Amino acid sequence: MSANIVVVEDEEDLLELIEYNLSKEGFEVIGFLNTKTVAQILEEEEIDLLIMDRNLPGVEGSEFVTSLREEGVMIPVIYLSAKNRDSDIEEGFMRGGDDYITKPFNMNELILRVKAILKRTTKKHAEGKVSHRDLLLDKSTRTLLVDGKAVDVTKLEFDLLYEFIINKNNVLDRDYLLENVWHDTQMYQYRTVNVAINRLKEKIDPDKTKDYIQTVRGVGYKLC
Repeated sequence: MSANIVVVEDEEDLLELIEYNLSKEGFEVIGFLNTKTVAQILEEEEIDLLIMDRNLPGVEGSEFVTSLREEGVMIPVIYLSAKNRDSDIEEGFMRGGDDYITKPFNMNELILRVKAILKRTTKKHAEGKVSHRDLLLDKSTRTLLVDGKAVDVTKLEFDLLYEFIINKNNVLDRDYLLENVWHDTQMYQYRTVNVAINRLKEKIDPDKTKDYIQTVRGVGYKLC
């Protein structure tokens, strides 16, 4: 199993130990001592899993994850924290966690949980291409061409545009998009969908001349 994993842990020795053991398992690991540049990495890179400490300098880890979720970032999260009360663990899950491991922990258990999360959440993308007008999505390489030119989009934006293309000319409401792109209609708000679509439109139509995605007032969105 291969995957790209970001680890945020402010204890440098522990961070290096986690990086070493996950790398031995064949994972690509990027480690951070704080959250300052994590959001940028998640935006720019295809990251499959985030391992997050909670006691961090500057911002509490679960609050940072909450802000990611509000922005539509759906990467699965494992909290790795010394906060071990039942209320702490419950809070972690309420704040976007997919799993919670308390310190001190067994490294082999962490690796097993990482593999279990990835097995559940990593999508198997079919080979092939889908297109609409001058948009071309290649699922095998996860690339987007607009009028023959490569456009850099996030994993979420790619999945969102793919959903529009396979449902071209159909109006998709926000509940449908939350269920089929975000895979959760309870945690996320309609504003999350609006923000993500506006960002996608800026990337594929920066001049606002092609009007690929139209708003159907009171209903949702439609690819035209």
